[in-house]
Amino acid sequence: MESKMSNIDPNFKIASFDGYKLEWFDVHYAPFTINGIYSHENGKPFCRIPESMLKSFSEGIQFLAYNTSGARVRFRTNSKYIAVSADICYTEDFSHMPRTASAGFDLYIRFNKSENYTFIKPFMSPHNALDTKSVNSIAEINSNDEMYDVIINMPLYGGVSRMNIGLEKGAVIEKPHEYTITKPFLFYGSSITQGGCASRPGNSYSAILSRWYDADFYNFGFSGNAKGEREMAEFLNGFDMSVFFYDYDHNAPDAEHLKNTHERFFNIIRKAHPQLPIVIITKPDFDSDKSENDKRRQIIRQTYDNAILNGDKNVYFIDGELLFGKNDRDSCTVDGCHPNDLGFMRMAECINRTLKDII
Repeated sequence: MESKMSNIDPNFKIASFDGYKLEWFDVHYAPFTINGIYSHENGKPFCRIPESMLKSFSEGIQFLAYNTSGARVRFRTNSKYIAVSADICYTEDFSHMPRTASAGFDLYIRFNKSENYTFIKPFMSPHNALDTKSVNSIAEINSNDEMYDVIINMPLYGGVSRMNIGLEKGAVIEKPHEYTITKPFLFYGSSITQGGCASRPGNSYSAILSRWYDADFYNFGFSGNAKGEREMAEFLNGFDMSVFFYDYDHNAPDAEHLKNTHERFFNIIRKAHPQLPIVIITKPDFDSDKSENDKRRQIIRQTYDNAILNGDKNVYFIDGELLFGKNDRDSCTVDGCHPNDLGFMRMAECINRTLKDII
């Protein structure tokens, strides 16, 4: 069911499949690749943690593990259009985050491996739809029959139980190019890490950095539930990563909790990965409570300082107060806490100044 606005302005309408000659493919089968998600058995919802391990974690993480933040489908084709038909595990329309991000997909392409990816279009369910758990949408590509690489990012919150790709009948379809950086970036943290409240999945800071470096990545942001648990550190140790970022400052209930967990979490990761670059980040919305946030920053900074004193040459510290820059900082969030697209871009730019020294 279309909204009143889409009847007034056709640019707000979601394109239907009518008139397109489509051939449908299940993303679980080659030549498609699924990146950034741990478990993706056909017929089951995508899950960021092995289902056999879920009971080791809090109820919040057990639920959020089915959010598909960081998950993406990749392939190459010369199709003049790309369609997505998918089922969402659940939908919850946030008051401060659009459905294009919480339960939508977005499409990026590039024609040459040396180019940056370009955003084309989101895939989303219609506004006021009776069934908000289905996404059926299509995007036209000005390809001139050229082959191009495709990334389709999955929702940051909604989760996906089925995903099919529709392509022009007879179009060529191939496996994607390998990532330039095949060992993934790995991100662990709060709702900000998960992507709240970007306008679409490709605008989370982890996705932005991944595209800039043509790097695989995993997003283990757990909204309200990243608390530096020992079990989480031990799980993350199982990944062969190129860089580890962690910024769960926001979800620590208080400074004392942070003090009891932050350095311990670092040491668990460092023991398993002696040479791994580890980037420690504090919360970006520093201005919300400068006194309390300064106390938290000092605790986190102590983890870094102690590592340096112990001779660690692969640890980096990013002060969250710098993430939004100096000018118009109040324009970087939707609610004083969660970044909007401007906030996420500034975060990516700030983190990139450190990442350039690592890569």
